Amino acid sequence: MATDIKDTAHAVEAAAVMRLLPTRPRLLALGEPTHGEDSLLELRNELFRDLVEQHGYRAIAIESDCLRGLLVDDHVTSGAGSLDEVMEHGFSHGWGASAANRDLVRWMRTHNDGLPPSERLRFAGIDGPLEISGAASPRQALTALHGYLAARVDASLLPCTADTLGRLLGADERWTEPAAMMDPTRSIGRSDEAGELRLYADDMTALLAAQSPQLLAATSPEDWDRACLYARTAVGLLRYHSWTADTSPARLTRLVGLRDQMMADNLLAVAARGPALVHAHNAHLQREKSSMRMGGAPLEWWSAGALASARLGEEYAFVATALGTIRHQGVDTPPPDTVEGLLYALPEDRCLVDPRRLAAALATPLPAPRVSPWFGYAPLDPAHLPTIDGLVFVGDVPRS
Repeated sequence: MATDIKDTAHAVEAAAVMRLLPTRPRLLALGEPTHGEDSLLELRNELFRDLVEQHGYRAIAIESDCLRGLLVDDHVTSGAGSLDEVMEHGFSHGWGASAANRDLVRWMRTHNDGLPPSERLRFAGIDGPLEISGAASPRQALTALHGYLAARVDASLLPCTADTLGRLLGADERWTEPAAMMDPTRSIGRSDEAGELRLYADDMTALLAAQSPQLLAATSPEDWDRACLYARTAVGLLRYHSWTADTSPARLTRLVGLRDQMMADNLLAVAARGPALVHAHNAHLQREKSSMRMGGAPLEWWSAGALASARLGEEYAFVATALGTIRHQGVDTPPPDTVEGLLYALPEDRCLVDPRRLAAALATPLPAPRVSPWFGYAPLDPAHLPTIDGLVFVGDVPRS
């Protein structure tokens, strides 16, 4: 069996990934089983460079705030803002402190220098303006969408004024109350003001679609794409806040599902522009249902990858990452009867494996999933191997 598994292992290169796929996908999704490890992001950067230089990929999308990501995109395409400013304000979840993310932004800016706009690399965040402790105020998305429409359509068609939006939004602190994540009574998501804002967001989104012939003719594709981003983010955030205020047993399941739905909408928008590498947690990119425990309850929902894959078919591909050790987090040598343990016995510290050949080489029944001693690492579920297009294995993850 060990020999069979060794025969499935190859170097982690774009060409090797493409050999596993029936066609070049518009979205090549590379998952990771844990966050915050620069060695995994460095591997992502290497793969992205290969994809750009050898396979015509022109964008990267990561698990970060979609609105903040606009600052990064402006910088890499036009040089707007300093690198320090972009790293501080262009990423959510603390990702801007990563040296590997800084290297990515710097390389993209250097690559784009002197290229015509149509050939420049693009950057996108796919996450909503959400943190684990709650969601952002919908102010930025709503006011940006209103401003775009107000400058280009007859004022009589607008459902409200900017002043009305400001009055209904109130102070941002009302929206970002951290206690609302676990206590729905602390959320304003179902207040009268929030209800009015949801109607206005819906009406402005409908107006954007109804006026699309005029707007597409009068503005650049980039301005149109951003207006659509503002629209879906405003609608998604207000829906998320509404379910934050819900008191039913389905509340948390709704919230994690809505987050991935927002991610999927952003992924499909990225795919519409051309081939892109996507990088996020395995759980957000897999085709199987995702699951976790939150607030003591088991949750299941369809991931962004599952939603995008259902729409894109073979134009979506998912390459998962599995790990051997993260010793600085207490994740030591994997048991030999797990998938990670079998791969850890290979001589290569990192390799690309065909998951279907790996599944065929494993004993029947498949080994049980590895048990993680650390909440921040999610081991590979061997039952998912048939729905994974490629498997990257990294033996030892050093401290970043």
